[in-house]
Amino acid sequence: MTSMKLSIRDLNKSYARGAGEGIEVISKFSIDVPDKEFLAILGPSGCGKSTMLRIVDGLVPADSGTIWIDGTDVTGEVGGKGRGMVFQSFDLLPWRTTLANVEFGLEVLPISARERREIAKHYINLVGLAKFEESYPHELSGGMQQRVGIARALAVKPQILLMDEPFGALDVQTRDVLQDELLRIWNAERKTVLLVTHSIEEALYLADRIVVVTPRPARVEKIISVPFGRPRDEAVKSDPLFVELRRDIWKLLKKEVRV
Repeated sequence: MTSMKLSIRDLNKSYARGAGEGIEVISKFSIDVPDKEFLAILGPSGCGKSTMLRIVDGLVPADSGTIWIDGTDVTGEVGGKGRGMVFQSFDLLPWRTTLANVEFGLEVLPISARERREIAKHYINLVGLAKFEESYPHELSGGMQQRVGIARALAVKPQILLMDEPFGALDVQTRDVLQDELLRIWNAERKTVLLVTHSIEEALYLADRIVVVTPRPARVEKIISVPFGRPRDEAVKSDPLFVELRRDIWKLLKKEVRV
């Protein structure tokens, strides 16, 4: 376990449905993630991949299985231990400014108010929102709000950044821009990233490897190494190999959904 930043072993999760029935969401899910890898978890909507991410962050309890970070069992521990989460729905506090939202996760740490503010400002600058420190969420576009969410997650200096379809609620143009921004930030910070998505193109564009999962219950169907070097830009999306891989992955997903 010690050679991997994150190891997930035999994760299982079901939800009760009433009258003794249950819905199996995740079944025997196991992956290993090396340090500084950008890993995409790709699967159809409702397959259990977001639940898996929440189990890793400790927000949802697993029925069985273990989560290891740097060789330490963190199963069931909420946040901490080097994990930061970016949600699809932004989840910013509407009564707080950009600066105050980014400072939020730092307020439980034993640091001074001055240090907390300096850290928050650093990450606000990193995501390109230096001129919007005193703006409230309702004054920001969806893409800007998600940048605040990314800055907030990075401000606690997580070793692992968990991203649950972070651009899923955005329009296509904003999504493309933020994908490039995420690559820029990742190149600067070099965090281990788990990105949950249902977009094949997004997974191919951002990740080092793609874990394709089955429809519910989520199992690892196939792990694909992305053959494109870094840094990447939009030109890679028109590479014949990119187009071929996108087609092959779609065929795999379509087959699984039909089954």
